[in-house]
Amino acid sequence: MADHYDVLGVERSATPEQIKKAYRKLARELHPDVNPSPEASDRFKDVTHAYDVLSDPQQRERYDLGPQSGFGAGGGGGAGFGDIFDAFFGGNQQRQGPRSRRERGQDALLRLEVDLEDIIFGVQRDIEVDTAVLCETCNGSCCAPGTSPQTCDICHGTGSINRQVRSLLGNVMTSSPCGTCRGYGTVIPNPCPTCQAQGRVRARRTIPVDVPAGVDTGIRLQMPGQGEVGPAGGPNGDLYLEVKVKHHDVYSRNGDDLLATLEVQMADAILGTTTTVKALDGDISVEVKPGTQSADVVTIKDRGVTRLRGTGRGDLKIGIQVVTPTKLSHKERELVEKFASGRKHDKPQLSQFQQGLFGKLRDRFLNF
Repeated sequence: MADHYDVLGVERSATPEQIKKAYRKLARELHPDVNPSPEASDRFKDVTHAYDVLSDPQQRERYDLGPQSGFGAGGGGGAGFGDIFDAFFGGNQQRQGPRSRRERGQDALLRLEVDLEDIIFGVQRDIEVDTAVLCETCNGSCCAPGTSPQTCDICHGTGSINRQVRSLLGNVMTSSPCGTCRGYGTVIPNPCPTCQAQGRVRARRTIPVDVPAGVDTGIRLQMPGQGEVGPAGGPNGDLYLEVKVKHHDVYSRNGDDLLATLEVQMADAILGTTTTVKALDGDISVEVKPGTQSADVVTIKDRGVTRLRGTGRGDLKIGIQVVTPTKLSHKERELVEKFASGRKHDKPQLSQFQQGLFGKLRDRFLNF
């Protein structure tokens, strides 16, 4: 790359006023509004970049010192901090080199709501995600098409500026990231107009998700490489989906078992009956045996949720609730009284307190 002083046509000892005067003269000759030729445009960029460096006292000092400023300058002979750290801790000070623009993208966490029916056998869903994707204009290079990064004139590609300062310990070597290239070792004179030199843009994309059978609320599904793309086209992060199973009006879940309540009329509970109910995965025939009591549980094997880690399915447990009629016709009341007078039964008596039907069902569901 051409020397900045040569680009501006000044001596290395030129004053700030001489540098400014040279830049203004060249800018008037090469400005795109005055000279539209491609060669003039390229020279105008070089001239502007040279002036930006040489007009800043600190950048000009670094440029004049070069990439190895402070090394072997003939002074002092004292060990620097880098040498001390290397001797005691085996460090590798000032040998890291420039950092890469390409970095891994961040992970993302989203909530995924699924129906209770979906988790019996699993389901595939398509979700839309607003995330960072690779810039199609520059394909992650961060540069305008047809251009490429250029070596930084200040650090000469090292990504850091080394200085020698005097201290009580002698000459001490210090290193700091280059302020011009921010430690990358290269600069981008022609950034991509689409991503503004980021190598990625925000976009909405659709991702297919396989929700496994048996998942429950709070479980997180990891999708490697489905997070956002990293800066400068770096590798994608991961996508995590936190599952939330929606509430169902009829069925609830206890582990791998499904729970429901079946309301049975008093006559059916006495005489017994068979009925068909609509389960989450099809119709089921339920037998209510004669003499069924409230809080009895009917278990239908292998009609629950598919086990997440294992084989087979849980059970469907149906709690019985005997419905006692509250309004009887005159004839119905006579029939019930006749039925009661013909039976010998114990008088009502106390037993252990139960917190309603749901308390009974809970105990029986868990112990059945």
